[in-house]
Amino acid sequence: MADLKAQSRLNDRYQTTIPRSVRDALNLRKRDKVRFEIRTDETVVLSRVAVDGDDAALSAFLSVLADDIANRPEHLRAIDGALVERIRAVVGSADLDLNASLAGKDG
Repeated sequence: MADLKAQSRLNDRYQTTIPRSVRDALNLRKRDKVRFEIRTDETVVLSRVAVDGDDAALSAFLSVLADDIANRPEHLRAIDGALVERIRAVVGSADLDLNASLAGKDG
């Protein structure tokens, strides 16, 4: 990631707003937790606190996808009926319990 510089001002209650460029770079959303790391040279590192179950790769992919949708809406295409039928032909009928434990050596 390229260096990103941003600033914000403390209000009378010592609160501040994290600039949008920083929120976007860290993929921060409302009610996310952040961590402040203060180093001996007095620099501060702000990072997003991962939540149990977070998948960093998936989060990064979804962030790229959301950015692409927001900035290039002309790329969106409706799924036509023929594609739905091709997917059904490949997948068939699958009744899966996605919350069930894995069986065998993986479970």
